[in-house]
Formats: sequence, C-alpha cells, structure tokens
Amino acid sequence: MENNSNKSSRRDFLKTAATAAAAFMIVPRHVLGGNGFIAPSDKLQIAGIGVGGKGFSDINSFHDSGKADLAFLCDVDDRRAAGALKRYPKAKYYKDYREMLDKEHKRIEAVSVSTPDHQHAIQALAAMQLGKHVYVQKPLTHDVWEARALTHAAKKYKVVTQMGNQGASNDGPRFVREWYEAGLIGDVHTVYCWTDRPVWPSGIAWPTGKAEIPKELDWDLWLGTAPHKEYVDKLVPFNWRGWWDYGTGALGDMGCHLLEVPFSTLGLTYVQDVQATVGSVYVDEFKRGYFPESCPPSSHATLTFPKTPRTNGPVTLHWMDGGIQPARPDELGPNEIFGDGGNGILLVGTKGKILADTYGQNARLLPTSRKDQVAQKYARVPGQESGHYAQWVEACQAGYGKKEVSSPFEIAGPLTEALLMANLAIRGADLRLDGKYPGRNLKLLWDNDNMRVTNFDHVNQYVKRNYRQGWEMKYNF
Repeated sequence: MENNSNKSSRRDFLKTAATAAAAFMIVPRHVLGGNGFIAPSDKLQIAGIGVGGKGFSDINSFHDSGKADLAFLCDVDDRRAAGALKRYPKAKYYKDYREMLDKEHKRIEAVSVSTPDHQHAIQALAAMQLGKHVYVQKPLTHDVWEARALTHAAKKYKVVTQMGNQGASNDGPRFVREWYEAGLIGDVHTVYCWTDRPVWPSGIAWPTGKAEIPKELDWDLWLGTAPHKEYVDKLVPFNWRGWWDYGTGALGDMGCHLLEVPFSTLGLTYVQDVQATVGSVYVDEFKRGYFPESCPPSSHATLTFPKTPRTNGPVTLHWMDGGIQPARPDELGPNEIFGDGGNGILLVGTKGKILADTYGQNARLLPTSRKDQVAQKYARVPGQESGHYAQWVEACQAGYGKKEVSSPFEIAGPLTEALLMANLAIRGADLRLDGKYPGRNLKLLWDNDNMRVTNFDHVNQYVKRNYRQGWEMKYNF
C-alpha cells in the first residue's frame, strides 16, 4: 500500500504530465498507471549509485539485458563516472545520491548500489523507502545490524531485491543442491570456503602525511557514514577494502560468492557461535605490530550453524583467507587443482564430498571420476551469472513477489550476517586492550534475537557502528 505522500506525488505528476511531456524523455510505467499498463517506455528506469569499476559493469549488464534504461547516474568521483557518462549521454548525472533521489524519485523505478561497503545500507534503504527496487553489490552491508535492517525492509516496502553475488544464478549451485537432495554425499556436517584474497594492502598502519584531494572527487560525500578523516592517497578507488571504517576485508569481498553454495544447499541461516585466528605482522624482533584500523593479512574463522531442515545436525563452516587452505581431500588426485587454484568450496558429507570453484562454478563430485546423474529439479537461469542482472530487471518489471530471483535479501541478508559475524570474531581476535588480546582463543556466543555476543561485549560495538553525524541510518524493526 502506498503512503499518502507517494499518492500525492503521483497525483501532482499526472496533473502536469501532458504539458511536461516534451521535457520528460523518460516516463516510467509506475507513474502513469497500475499493473499491466503499457508505458511509453517499456524498459525499467534505473538509477545507478556508484557507476565506475564494478558499478560500470553492473549498469552495463542491466542495459545489455535489453529491458532497462540507465536514466540517472550518480558518483562522487567524476573520474570514475567518465566511462558511464560517455556510454549513457542521455542519463542525468548527480554527485549526491540524496539529491538525486529527492529530485528524481518520480522517474526512477529501480536503483543499483555499487559503492564502498560502508555506504551500501544507507543508500539502499533510502531507495527502498521510496518504493524503489534495489540491486546491491556484495556484501549487502558493512554491519550485522544493517543486514538485518535491509532484510526486514525488503518485506516491509515490498520491493524486488537482489545482491550482486552473481554466481547465485549459475548452474553450479543448482547442481550441488540437486546432488545433495538426491543423497549422493549423505548428510553434510562440515564445509570449507577459502580465498587467496586480500589482493590489497592489509595489516598496515594508516598512512601519514597529507595529500591533496583530487578536484573531481567529493571527499566528504565519499566518506558518507564513516568517521571524518583527512584524505590519503591510494585509498580510492579500491584499497578501502582493507580498512574497517569502509570495507569488510577478504570476507566481504569473496564471502558472498563462496558461502552462497552451502547456504542455498543446506538452508543455513544464522550463526550459533564463531571463533577466529588471524595472521600477525611483526615490525621488529618479537614486536608484533598493532594496526586496529586495518584488516589482518590472513584469517581463519570457524562458524557453527544450528541444525536445519536439510541437515541431521549442526554444520561447522571454516572460512580461510590470505592464502590459507584446508588439507586436500584424499579423494582428490595429487595433480588435480584444489578449487580453482586460489578459491574454493568443499562440502563434506557422511557419504562423499563436493568441490566447487568461485561462484559455484565447475561443481564436481569427488573423486572426479564419479559421474552420478540425477534428474534436474531446479530451473536454470538463462545466461547464468550474466543472467543474474536480467533476472532482476524482469522481476522488477513483473512486480514484487511475481518472479523469483536468485539472491533476494531474504537469502542475501542472513548470508551477509554470517560472514559479518565471522568478522566480529576476526576483529575480536585482533583487539588489544591494556596490552593484551582478551578476544583470542574465545568462542563467541551469539544471541540472534537481540543481535549481540553474550560472552565478549567488546565486539558488540561492531554489530552496529556509530555513524558520522548527519549520516545516521535510522530504521525500526
């Protein structure tokens, strides 16, 4: 049901639509009529927030579906936006997403968010509160509380949602689930996911010295919800991933791609407990460096999930990054590549094992000579990972609840929460208080209903961080 302000806005627009037609090149279907109305443009009108790098790739994929127009573009850095502005010259350009949504919400049907992690939630929520469908890059959010908020908001505002873990639309995860449900590997009790990330500086001190802000970059807008700091070189556009104020480390970068297979296969939801160890950086003989602002260079987190309707008991999931890998399974030949060489997923069952690569690709039973066949049970997504984008566009056109998507927030939210729970343990293990590390060698116990760790309160400050004044994210469950 629309609120009164939305109804009023629609009435105001309809009154002036005839005289304003010449000025408006884009008229979304939802402005002119209800379900089934054929609008002058039958393409989904999308606004892109963050349109360089991965954001450019995302909006191109929406456009290339043939069913979407890029009506508005928004980026805080003109340098990053240059390619999108060249390809979509008719799109109106903004630097501040708040101004864009305020001025153009009548003409926007859906919003793509591809900004640094610390901005995902506040930008997505602003769009959802206006009734816009949203596509948000992985990880869905920066904090656990934010993931819970967006999961709730998707249902509240009845919008079509999709997270940018495009491997969720691959055939691989569907093969794995079909094999598992056919009983080919028995009951899965242990899972391993690993990556060779980070591929950016980690475990380092915050840069010293002062650098000049590029004239094309609005630094204050880039900081957004994060604490104010002076601009430093080599943070934008990529290395922010290694700093806790903005990024979520290797887990945030790759976790949603790798954990998706066990989540969709086993029906995992929320974490019961988590523990972690982290790699150390030594700056002198027996002198361990302490860099609390920076993500560690490597980590191993162990998460316990409670029994699900698809498992016979709890599931233990091991996450490893920084080049750490589990032991090779005995069923894998000595010259066969473990995962894809840098990343991998291994499901261990009572009767066998399944190995897969990033995005769930190249899923295979072990030993690889095993070629068991089962009937197809789950529909495939045309185009697989490239079809992840068209799938969302088509679902937006169909309307909320009318068409299935691979990674709606009801799935992506708990998935993101799980990997961010692992980050709580990683940050806790690396937290120094009075010269000691009290979070090491602890198993953090999670109260899911109240969203807090019950036995090590120091890490609860990271469940929901303090937002910079004027950039607070407010949401009531």
